[in-house]
Amino acid sequence: MLDQPDMIARYDKSDALGVITGLPGQLGHDFPVPEGLAEMPGVTSIVLTGMGGSAQGAEFIKTWLADRLTVPFIVVRDYALPAFVGPDALVIASSYSGNTEETLAAISDASAKKARIVVITAGGALLETAKTMKYPHFVLPGGLQPRFAVLYAVRAITTVIESIGLAEGILDELEASGEWLSGQLSSWGPGVPSTDNHAKQVAQALVGHVAVVYAGPTLGFAAMKWKIAFNENAKNIAFYNYFPEMNHNEFIGWQFPQSSGLKVIELRSDLDNAQITKRFDITNRLLSASFSPIEVHASGDTKLRQLVWTIGLGEYVATYLAFLNGTDPTPVGLVEKLKAELA
Repeated sequence: MLDQPDMIARYDKSDALGVITGLPGQLGHDFPVPEGLAEMPGVTSIVLTGMGGSAQGAEFIKTWLADRLTVPFIVVRDYALPAFVGPDALVIASSYSGNTEETLAAISDASAKKARIVVITAGGALLETAKTMKYPHFVLPGGLQPRFAVLYAVRAITTVIESIGLAEGILDELEASGEWLSGQLSSWGPGVPSTDNHAKQVAQALVGHVAVVYAGPTLGFAAMKWKIAFNENAKNIAFYNYFPEMNHNEFIGWQFPQSSGLKVIELRSDLDNAQITKRFDITNRLLSASFSPIEVHASGDTKLRQLVWTIGLGEYVATYLAFLNGTDPTPVGLVEKLKAELA
């Protein structure tokens, strides 16, 4: 079915596949450095406040740069900020629409705490606030669903980190990884038949199933991104977890029900600690009566390349699953209904 162009055309009304093909370019997007950003010495912590897709760029950064950043970097999905936030903290307010109520409340809290503030948005009330208050800000290209603009946000956050002197060379690394990823995506495109297309094969295996995605520390964010892509693109229920934490609780829960119908996808990296690889293998053996995982082995010789490769594959898998589920991968109608009722 996925090899039939008319089927894809029937459901991909907003060209999700075209957006996915353009993801590598987001990693090299040339954001001008906002005025005032470089004049922020002595930052002792970074707090990004955002929800949904607008927070995912920060989760990417945490996974990628966890062993390189010398200050804490946390994500707040709430209306208020932690008590430690003060004049030495940098608060990044991220909302693609610019109208996320939690983020607007949090930036007001940041101002009251006299924190340093940077804004990442495509418009809305948040952009107006940034202009009025003269906060350094990044304007993301508009017209996308927030989850499809995550790598733009990654580029913007990376620009912040390098501009304030907390890391060097990371913008160049991002751009190079985007150029490399461009050459990888072609093997998953709609013109590649299912017999040779790993993304289509994984999607076909998941039809009618709840998906559970596992990863180790290197691909932790990728597991989250796959779960979210299944939810929002395919409108398919999915969950995720990480090793080694999974072995301390969820591992036991696989005993009942004995026939759950869940499909497990394992995102595996050769950059993980050797003990993580052993945990995957032993877990699969001990739980062989409960599941037989779909294993995805990441390509790339660095953490960054493995992250972007796995994320790119996941977007294709979830989008193909949307077509097999008979749904358009782009709209998120239930979210819009929820927002309308909250308003």
